[in-house]
Amino acid sequence: MMGLDLLIPDDRTARFYGVTIAVVTNIKDDYGLGRVKVKFPWLTDDDESPWARVMTPMAGDDRGFYFLPEVDDEVLVAFEHGDMSFPYILGSLWNGKDKPPEKNDDGENNKRFIKSRSGHMIVFDDTEDKEKFIIQDKSGKNKITIDCENDSMQIEVEKDLIIKAKGKVSIKSSDDDIVIECKNLELKTEQDIKINAGSNCNIQAKMKGEFSSKSGLELNCSAGVKVNNGALEVM
Repeated sequence: MMGLDLLIPDDRTARFYGVTIAVVTNIKDDYGLGRVKVKFPWLTDDDESPWARVMTPMAGDDRGFYFLPEVDDEVLVAFEHGDMSFPYILGSLWNGKDKPPEKNDDGENNKRFIKSRSGHMIVFDDTEDKEKFIIQDKSGKNKITIDCENDSMQIEVEKDLIIKAKGKVSIKSSDDDIVIECKNLELKTEQDIKINAGSNCNIQAKMKGEFSSKSGLELNCSAGVKVNNGALEVM
């Protein structure tokens, strides 16, 4: 701690005002306070700071933005009343080695990102007349897209999509159709199933169609029932 010892004399009269850059060296805070340690490039590599608190929006009791910097990230540091014994991390910095996730080549500044180490992303796209909000995983194959231009939402998954609820699940389309397309469709209920149609109900099968019931089967029609088949068998 030779370099820091020079900057933190015993009488504490020397102060380091303003801000400086540092590199994160340790993020494993045994007390779970969200603190990190850093080293300063303008000192020796052996000099490590005391635990530094990380500034973040909405920090409070069990709440706030939890985004710790990674080890080897460049950060901006300030000191309480200039005392280097009490460092604070103001934020992280991009540099020639660590590049941002978006280049903004057109200068329009249309996209904002939250991107994790493995590549999970939340994207806010403000491109005029093409605004979108996207949540996607690192593969890019599983994502939710809200398309503001078309007032639509698309959910894409590479494998299974599971929806669970302890209460009621409702799917409603007030102005348009609902279409389900799949290889096989199976509906199971523990009790009743009802199908109500405001006008026509049409069930077709290219091959075999079968209706069965363990207690009884009832067909009711106010205008009569018509069965049209070349070979009809009633048992």
